Formats: sequence, C-alpha cells, structure tokens
Amino acid sequence: MEGQLYKLVNFIPGAFIILEGERKSTQFYIIKEGKVKLLRDFPVHGEPASEILGPGDFFGVIAAMSQYPQIESAVAVTNVVLIAVSYTRFGELIQKNAPLALKIIRYFSKKLRQFDEPLGKVGGKVYTGGVQDPSVLNMLFTLAEFYFNQGSIETAVYLYQSYLKYAENGEYVDIAKKQLKMLGRGFELETKTGASRTYHPNEMIFCENEPGHDLFIVQRGRVKISKYINGNDLILNIMKPGDVFGEMALLDNKPRSASATAIEETELLAINKQNFENMTVSQPQLMTRIIVLLSERIWNAYKKVANSLLPDINARIADMLMMIVERNKVKIAPRSGFEFDIGPVELLKMLGLSDREMNAFAKFMGIYKFIKIEGDKIVCTDLSLLDRMVHQSREVLKESRSGAKK
Repeated sequence: MEGQLYKLVNFIPGAFIILEGERKSTQFYIIKEGKVKLLRDFPVHGEPASEILGPGDFFGVIAAMSQYPQIESAVAVTNVVLIAVSYTRFGELIQKNAPLALKIIRYFSKKLRQFDEPLGKVGGKVYTGGVQDPSVLNMLFTLAEFYFNQGSIETAVYLYQSYLKYAENGEYVDIAKKQLKMLGRGFELETKTGASRTYHPNEMIFCENEPGHDLFIVQRGRVKISKYINGNDLILNIMKPGDVFGEMALLDNKPRSASATAIEETELLAINKQNFENMTVSQPQLMTRIIVLLSERIWNAYKKVANSLLPDINARIADMLMMIVERNKVKIAPRSGFEFDIGPVELLKMLGLSDREMNAFAKFMGIYKFIKIEGDKIVCTDLSLLDRMVHQSREVLKESRSGAKK
C-alpha cells in the first residue's frame, strides 16, 4: 500500500474477482501481473461475451464510480496481482497518473459509441464514417430541411450554414444558399469561442454529424440532447447545471452523435482539446466528475439494452422498476418498500411502449401484488420480491441462450 492510495491484491486461477449484478462495489482494478477474463451475460452491439485482459488493463470502473451494480464478471485466468483503487481516491490517483484518466475516458467513449450505433440508423444505413464522409455531411442538409419544414427556423439556419461550412462542394450547396437568401440570412456560420459561452432559448450549440471540438459543462440553464431518427426529433436527455455533454466527439475525433440545443438562457463552460489533458492534473475533481457521469451513462445504456432482450413484458416491467431502484441506491430487503417518482405512462415510455399497453401493466399488477398504484405513483411494497423476480427472469434468459448455442 502506498499512502493508502491503492493496495495490491492477489487471486489464484479460477477465482472470481467481481460478479455481474454484485452491489456495493467500492473499488476498481488495474492488472499489474497475469491475465483476467471478463464475462458478460448480456453483451451489447459490438461487444464480445468474453475477453482476456492483461497488464495495464482495468475493469470494474463503471460499477465502482457510479456505485451501481456490476454489469460484468471477472475471473482470474492465471495467478494475478491487481491494483485495487477505491472510488473515493480516484482524483488523487489521476493527479499522479493523468494518462490513466485519459485511457479510462477514451475507453468509456468507445463503449458509448457501441450503444449509439443502433440509434444511428437513418433510412436503414448507419453513418459511421468521418466528418468528411459525404453521407455524414449530407445529413446536415437533411436535418436543415427537416427543421425548416417543422417551422424551427433558427435551427434550420444553423444547419444550412453548418452544411456550407463543412461541405463546401456538396451536392446541396446551391439549395442551402437559396434557402438562406430566402430567409434573409448570410452563409457564414457564427461560432462562439472562449471558455464561458452563453446561449439563448432554442439556440443550437452543436448538431449531430458536425465535427466536435469541445466538451461542455452546464453552469446555468438547461440543454436538450436530441437525435433525428426515422423522421422524428427524439429527445435523449435534458442536461442541467453540473452535467457534462459533448465529450465523445472530443475524445475520439468522430462526428457528433447527437444535437444540443439550449432550452432557456444557458451558460456553458467549454473545454477544448488543447486544455483537456492539462485539467487531469489541475482539476482532478472535474475529471472525476466526468468519469462518474460516463459510468452512469454506460450503466444506464447497458441496462436498457439488456432489458430489451428479456422474454416478455412482465419481465421487462419488473427489470425496469429494479433498474430505477438500483439507480436510487435503495437498500433491498424483505418488506422494504419504495415509491417510484413515475406513474404507469412514464414507465411504459421508458420501455419504448405506448399507453395502449396499459392493460399489460394492469395485468402485471394483478399477478404481482407487491406492485401497486398510490395516487399517480407506482409503489413497491416488498423490494426483495421484485429483486427475486428480476433475478429469475434473467436466469431463464441465460439458460435459453445457452441452450440455443448448444
């Protein structure tokens, strides 16, 4: 142990180090010697069900930093020596080892892109090329036309100007200029600079498919994160003071995966590539905050994908309710209750279902008496029963998958 910043731990071959679903993970691990196998019960798009890690690799960061349950298992393949780091000491660690923080953040960025790809389908095609890819740049024009037809003129103007900036010889340049002339606007895209930036209500901060140069921290106001999918503007998240967004494009040099628009008068702190790495040393608390936010984002994305794989609507309802319980870090015990801050309609939306499925939720409550409606909120009277139901559903899915592979 070095000033209690970290400690060395040893495991023999075949020993489990972490278990998927395990709660209260207080530390993550960096491999010093040996090999470790990661196992995933519900691998997502582009992710292997298992992989071998070696010296310098890390695991368990998502659960430790988010304080949510583990989303993977790890077992020692050989005799291993691990560096165990408490999540409470992460800021101190990266001050002494800034490259580690950057390595973790870039790894997280890659993981988030894996979740993003299924959402990136437009007309059956996935846009994964660089910002100079004509199909990517043409999406800026497609989005401009979409918002123009929706009556969102300021957003359309931004997108026409963005298209002209990044696709100087694009096939829709003449049409974009014609539209801007009709609207009485110039062709140049005015971009904000400086660390502190203020945006007015409905002003676009950046658009999906644009190059990304900055990440942002909300100082004041709110920001809508949205994505154009199948002719609709889908809201992915609402960012509030203290939230961080835009980090993926900054870290992996790929186009923005979503759009950001100010909902109200909003002040943002912008961090560019030049000063980003310096901040791991000068502001470790900020880097720790980014790691926590990324951990929570990946955990939520992973759980939503895993939920979609469950065999029936009852299993999906129970799993989503347990996901909310785990996000709230509620103690699960026999006869312990919990009032959810949502009603049935909101729950169905979280599952990607419409309120036409309300009968399915009513049937669920008829079978599982520990779930009720009090006022306009869902209430669980016994979290241990909900936990047991979710565990059983996942075991059934695991067994069916393993039987299908034989």
